[in-house]
Amino acid sequence: MKLVAGVDSSTQSCKVVVRDAATGVLVRKGWAPHPDGTEISPEKWWEALQSALSDAGGLDGIASISIAAQQHGMVCLDEAGQVIRPALLWNDLRSGPAAEALVTEIGADAWAQGVGSVPVASFTIAKLRWLAEHELENARRTAAVCLPHDWLTWRLLGSQHDHGLTIESLTTDRSDASGTGYWSPITDEYRFDLLERALGRIVGVPRVLGPAESPGQYGSIIFGAGAGDNASAALVAGPEAGDVIVSVGTSGTAFASSDVLMPDSSGTVAGFADATGHFLPLVCTVNASRVLEAAARILGVDQRKLSDLALSAPAGADGLVLLPYFEGERTPNLPNSTGELYGLSHKTSTPAHLARAAVEGMLCGLADGLDAVESHGVKVERVHLIGGAGRSEAVRRIAPTIFGRPVVVPPPSEYVADGAAFQAMWALDPDHKPAPWPSGDSKRFDAEPLPAIRTRYAEVRDEHISRARLDER
Repeated sequence: MKLVAGVDSSTQSCKVVVRDAATGVLVRKGWAPHPDGTEISPEKWWEALQSALSDAGGLDGIASISIAAQQHGMVCLDEAGQVIRPALLWNDLRSGPAAEALVTEIGADAWAQGVGSVPVASFTIAKLRWLAEHELENARRTAAVCLPHDWLTWRLLGSQHDHGLTIESLTTDRSDASGTGYWSPITDEYRFDLLERALGRIVGVPRVLGPAESPGQYGSIIFGAGAGDNASAALVAGPEAGDVIVSVGTSGTAFASSDVLMPDSSGTVAGFADATGHFLPLVCTVNASRVLEAAARILGVDQRKLSDLALSAPAGADGLVLLPYFEGERTPNLPNSTGELYGLSHKTSTPAHLARAAVEGMLCGLADGLDAVESHGVKVERVHLIGGAGRSEAVRRIAPTIFGRPVVVPPPSEYVADGAAFQAMWALDPDHKPAPWPSGDSKRFDAEPLPAIRTRYAEVRDEHISRARLDER
């Protein structure tokens, strides 16, 4: 039996799956937590990876491994390859003003046509501008910048060699590079002029690998290129033509693979690359599963009870609307906003109404993302729902009323880590993309669309945006 390993180094934890390369059957798995926060020492990722690998039985017998991870995180290294400061994660939105300045300087259309996306606070390029403006000495010390999966691949591969690590040996892949804001999926080249615009000078960046290309190996273990988390999940989530994947994890995303890039100068749809050599138009919300965690904490219940409460309330929660901008927001671009609750009355002041409003508010934000993806030419006939919050019965049953389309939920799995394992298998024979592994039975959820819920949400959302724009002035 030939074994492949896939890693998902996400915002909240590190997960490892080990699968039979021929059948995809799960052989063993491991897990370790990450610290909370939006600014994390990469060493914590390394410690979690070591723990998760140990929990999964180590690397004995593994033929290939690949690492997928959260996108955008800024890892700055000095000339010796040492981390200069804690990594700023995708959900650290202090770089919002920096993103706005970058867009103003050359225009949104120039960004969209140049790198496929318009910078927002999450993007690495905005974080580099923030670094140059607020931590000049750290900016001066930076000799190379990379992303979480780049750094972990480099560290794991380098840990097995006596000659140590050099920043010249850093690698990445198209999917993760396309989320930096200074690499173009249009030309497959770095835009060093944009990197210099952000940081004030040009520094080292990882070599960008093809989908099946390997950054190297040690012993008999071949490394896969790695990928951004959503691109990795798309490799194995099983969508068919007309399916859009909605992932409800720490962040919420709506995305689909595409043969063509569709730049969006509004900045709503990011024109990322995928992990197959094509493209991945994607809309991201900062707030997803943690909205439900917050609601459960407020109510003093667990997630199962929160789901039961939500399903016991009337659709639309009698007009109670939760705007789920707990940590600012990326779509819409409101990095300084906070969550708000509208429509409180004696009637709606119940645990069930709040639970329902939390689920509907989170899903309405994602439905706006679906609309944006569809407006850029992506066919949306069904929604493929994955991610931790997708296991909630309330989310599954309420989603089709909000999305206005059938919702298909594949069997529970670690799709990002599974995608990395699939990529690891591909690296064993790079000239032949392997056939998808068999998947279990999916569940389909149908319900009558209830557009009045989204109409009410849109009224509240637009009022909030108007007030936020006035406050900015």
